[in-house]
Amino acid sequence: MTTLRRRLGRSGLDTSALGLGCWALGGRMASGDQPLGYAGVDEDEATRALHRGIELGVTLLDTADAYGAGRSEELLAPVLAAHPDVLVATKFGNTIDPATRQLTGVDVSPGYVRDALHASLRRLGRDHVDVYQLHTPSAGAAVAEELAATLEALVDDGLVRWWGVSTDDPDEVEVLAQAPHLAVVQIQLNVLDDNAPMLALAERHDLGVLVRSPLAMGLLGGRYTAASRLPADDVRGREPEWMRWFSGGSPAPEMLERLDAVREALTADGRTLAQGALGWIWAHDERAVPLPGFRDVRQVEENVGALAAGPLDAAVHGEIELLLGRGSG
Repeated sequence: MTTLRRRLGRSGLDTSALGLGCWALGGRMASGDQPLGYAGVDEDEATRALHRGIELGVTLLDTADAYGAGRSEELLAPVLAAHPDVLVATKFGNTIDPATRQLTGVDVSPGYVRDALHASLRRLGRDHVDVYQLHTPSAGAAVAEELAATLEALVDDGLVRWWGVSTDDPDEVEVLAQAPHLAVVQIQLNVLDDNAPMLALAERHDLGVLVRSPLAMGLLGGRYTAASRLPADDVRGREPEWMRWFSGGSPAPEMLERLDAVREALTADGRTLAQGALGWIWAHDERAVPLPGFRDVRQVEENVGALAAGPLDAAVHGEIELLLGRGSG
């Protein structure tokens, strides 16, 4: 398979232009009574899907200690052991209780960050993390200088190669941007939701761009309709306040309307809807590395298949921007 490549900004790390996002892999988790995980994940099937993705050319896996309160990292360990050259990115900042699958708070103090990293390394079975990302940026902004010093010390210790921030607020990155090993921002970006301020920031500081929710948490996979209902223990079933694509356990009507407006353009050259949505991201920004989630081998094969098709044609990309009211005539 032809594999499109991307450089992760100033790090120089080379990766497949598509990674695999391992949020769903962790299964259920919650903060109090608010579900934040994915219900009904078959761990064996998801593990087979990981192996299949790597076999097809994926070289980057993205997770977090929060995903399943450590379970996602644990499930990655045997996969990473079998594929030592694969890059792994994980995140920190949430305090977790693995026994109850609860997120219990936020901590970015130097001691906690170091302890969290060692816990992630134990779960992952690795002696270092390629990209270590702040998962709770608003907490870090207040202690940016201290946090950057902590992360740079972890780089000096050989435990972290590069680090990043998962946020959609440019100001939360600017306070850290002069640190020498800040190399990545993880942002929300998909065909329904542009993110021009964060893309401009990444270009300005030569940062790699990892893309969460590239398929709008499954909405751009094409399986959901106005009649779809998500279970209450799924993050999309009783959605947190930041959720844009699902409402009341069903796809948000305004998002379905936007999707219907561009469905034909995304699939006109024979791509599936998901492949078209991934092609839009690559056409939209040359730094972007989408991290679609997955549950099974079929999903991974479809998403990785987008690499062979590559970015959407520039004219198609322009047509989609006009259809969504973002382009100029």
